[in-house]
Amino acid sequence: MALISFLAFTILVALISWWSVRKSDESTSDGYFLGGRSLTFGVIAGSMLLTNLSTEQIVGLNGSAYKDGLSVMAWETLAALSIVVTAVFLLPRYLKGGLTTVPQFLSKRFDKATKTITSGLFLTGYVVVLLPVILYSGSVAISGMFDVPELLGVSDTTALVICIWGIGIIGSIYAVFGGLKAVAVSDSINAIGLIIGGVLIPVFGLMAIGDGGVLDGLKVLVDANPERFDSTGEPGQEVPFSTIFTGMMLVQLFYWGTNQQIIQRGLGAKSLAEGQKGLMLAAFLKILGPVILVLPGMIAFYYFEGGLASSDLAYPELVRAVLPKPLMGFFAAVLFGAILSSFNSVLNSSVTLFGIDIYKEHINKDASERTVVKYGKIFGVCLALAAMFIAPLIANAGSLFSYLQEINGIYSIPIFTIIVVGYLTKRVPAIAAKIGIILGSLMYIVSQFLLKPKFINDALDTAKASGITDVEALRMVEAEAYPHYLHIMAILFVLNIAIMLIIGKFYPRKEPFVLEYTKQVSIEPFKYVKQVGAVICLIVIGIYVYFAR
Repeated sequence: MALISFLAFTILVALISWWSVRKSDESTSDGYFLGGRSLTFGVIAGSMLLTNLSTEQIVGLNGSAYKDGLSVMAWETLAALSIVVTAVFLLPRYLKGGLTTVPQFLSKRFDKATKTITSGLFLTGYVVVLLPVILYSGSVAISGMFDVPELLGVSDTTALVICIWGIGIIGSIYAVFGGLKAVAVSDSINAIGLIIGGVLIPVFGLMAIGDGGVLDGLKVLVDANPERFDSTGEPGQEVPFSTIFTGMMLVQLFYWGTNQQIIQRGLGAKSLAEGQKGLMLAAFLKILGPVILVLPGMIAFYYFEGGLASSDLAYPELVRAVLPKPLMGFFAAVLFGAILSSFNSVLNSSVTLFGIDIYKEHINKDASERTVVKYGKIFGVCLALAAMFIAPLIANAGSLFSYLQEINGIYSIPIFTIIVVGYLTKRVPAIAAKIGIILGSLMYIVSQFLLKPKFINDALDTAKASGITDVEALRMVEAEAYPHYLHIMAILFVLNIAIMLIIGKFYPRKEPFVLEYTKQVSIEPFKYVKQVGAVICLIVIGIYVYFAR
């Protein structure tokens, strides 16, 4: 029954996506990469949210909540503030310039070399880290939920490889052969299913611990561990409270405002007003994210009495324990949709970056739009194959998930830095951007992968030599031995900006930069964008104040 409902829902989504794009013109770059610049606010919001959700986040963030409690909600609630900033300040500039990719702005503001370096960093991060992680974590979830080794009579490793290639091939068909509109339509359908399925887990979880009552279950949860409902994280936890004022906001602004896989939905808006409405809807729904991504982990801590071998087991074990069997197939299909969404969205963005920023610029400058799309698709197939080969190797890299955000810092903050300087100044030259992005990456690598291990090892050796053996005490020694990586991001962000401004002071552009209005879409803003944005910001602040202990 579970397998039948899983297949039925998955096939239904595929048929609706095909029906929606069957008459679309995918032979032009706008048609293929931006859905013909025709996306409406509902599609934009749904696609952005489901692109953001993937198995490693659903499992990982709930695992963090199992371990640290409510404080990890910062990854969700603060995203709403960043989306508001993107809608009010960044999206109008993107659409005014008729941009297909974020690096295109860097080409106009600085030079083509800066754009190429940025596109290369994005693509490297996608193929080496993001795509394989999505495939691997998704395959672990699907293989476990359906017990694929038992179903097919194969080993765990073989089952994992089969799932990786199955997800990879299906995701590639959506992204490479359907373009952004197919991706966005399937995302929107799956977003509805994910919200329904995602809410069912905490509902059934609360009913399980509350003797059939949701509110009773919530009261039991709060009364049992009131200290875990604190919005302000402690030192040593994943999100100490101080980090939300430093690197946390920078990471959020980069992700929602400049990361190609996310902002591409906004770039495909039929108008600025439609794009801003879509982003505001996404911001509001993001505030509700902890219900799906944090609360189940906290329920699991109570349900299993904190006795799970690994915090990452919290979500799948809770699903297995509380979800009625008839609903398992539906929820597996929804989760499968989330996996596909993340994979095909990153892949579609990679194809866009290659086709527009590399192939058209450096390989075949005279290529027609049909040719650009053709070779973009070929690159997408190669990228997908590479990710499918790399993904099984992640099984041997146990720490990769924990450090995913930290690894992404190698390129996220340097790119965000040059975009900020590019928007806020008119005379900082291209050489400053190139120095900023290269120096920013190198300084972060030295800090996190050379200095940090040395400082931590020295601190732990000193602590053990002085007789400290308690695990919790040693964890605090480790946490205090070196600044949190989010603080390091903020420090390097300020340092990089200072370096770029100094270069701009002594070697300014000859002419101030002016962003040309291409008139590809209407840039008349949503009438109530600032008012709606202010309400969302007040709600986020109110949530933090209410749960602060």
